[in-house]
Amino acid sequence: MKTLAAFLLAAILVFPSANPTLAAGADAAFAEGLRAYDAGDYTGAFNRWRPLAESGDAEAETALAELYFQGLGVRRDAAEAARWYRRAAERGHGVAQMNLGDMLARGQGIKRDPVRAYFWLELAARQGKAWAARRRDELANTMTASARAQALKLIKARPPR
Repeated sequence: MKTLAAFLLAAILVFPSANPTLAAGADAAFAEGLRAYDAGDYTGAFNRWRPLAESGDAEAETALAELYFQGLGVRRDAAEAARWYRRAAERGHGVAQMNLGDMLARGQGIKRDPVRAYFWLELAARQGKAWAARRRDELANTMTASARAQALKLIKARPPR
């Protein structure tokens, strides 16, 4: 569990300007959520991250998704996790793209869709997420050539961030 908190905290400390929409108050609120998470106060983390996520902060959206996915501080809800991962993935968050892609590949909390799964995993892989690249390649081995071509067409059509 602490792996998520360590990763998210490192992302904020190393890349404080990675999300230009975060104000100093949002940074502090997110950090408070991380402290709550590390202390095992998952409800407290949820309460600090939810307003940030609702305002469009991709880090908070990803953290909230993980709470829903694991059932930490909230009722376990894979569909709600997928919804929050999708919001963050659309904003270009690599971890959210990777996790959403895996959920789509498995049909976990969301309808199974190998084409969209490949799409999200590829985007995450392009951000250096090695696990996403491995998962994408595993998925590609189960897809038809036509399905892979559809996924590549989606990727090509996506405007660069």
